[in-house]
Amino acid sequence: MPSANPGLSRLAARDRLWLGLLLLIVLSVLLWSGHEPKDRFTWFLEVLPVLLGLPLLLLTYRRFPFTRLAYGLMTLHAVILMIGGHYTYSEMPLFEWLQAEFGWARNHYDRLGHVAQGFVPAILAREILLRTSPLRPGKWLAFLVLCVALSISVFYEFLEWWVALASGDEAVAFLATQGDVWDTQWDMLLAWLGAMAALLLLSGVHDRQLRQRGFL
Repeated sequence: MPSANPGLSRLAARDRLWLGLLLLIVLSVLLWSGHEPKDRFTWFLEVLPVLLGLPLLLLTYRRFPFTRLAYGLMTLHAVILMIGGHYTYSEMPLFEWLQAEFGWARNHYDRLGHVAQGFVPAILAREILLRTSPLRPGKWLAFLVLCVALSISVFYEFLEWWVALASGDEAVAFLATQGDVWDTQWDMLLAWLGAMAALLLLSGVHDRQLRQRGFL
């Protein structure tokens, strides 16, 4: 029997191809990341969100499929986490080269990670709120998305603190403070700025994808 909406069927087929490619990328990088990482304990802590999130996304795909934009951003964030887990955030080779080239006082890969920690959850929070609440695009939605993104960043700083208390010196690479006493504050600020950037740059694209799938 032909589909009642051929346009949606073609869109779903393209989505599945896209998701298959993203899954292949994540699994490939995960295998590479886990092969002789610099510090196995740090690797586990850094990639734990991927190890928990990937099965959850696979299990909930049929009931709550996200947009291609959201899945693409989650893949990008996963890759950032897995690269950081392999090298540790304070010793990522490309950013070590940049540090030497530009005379930076630290390896800024962890800064990139915290921008992503706001940028990606902002779109996920936006999609969940638009699809499960009466909220519609506007100021209140943007305000609540920023609150969610900042809350996630704050909670992650709590996790780093608890891990440090529980494991002592073993958590040094995971914390990646690199001697900066204001590292925690910088991390939260960058996550907030990342969330703001995501809303400013991607809200229009996100709305179009949501409408195409009948979610908005």
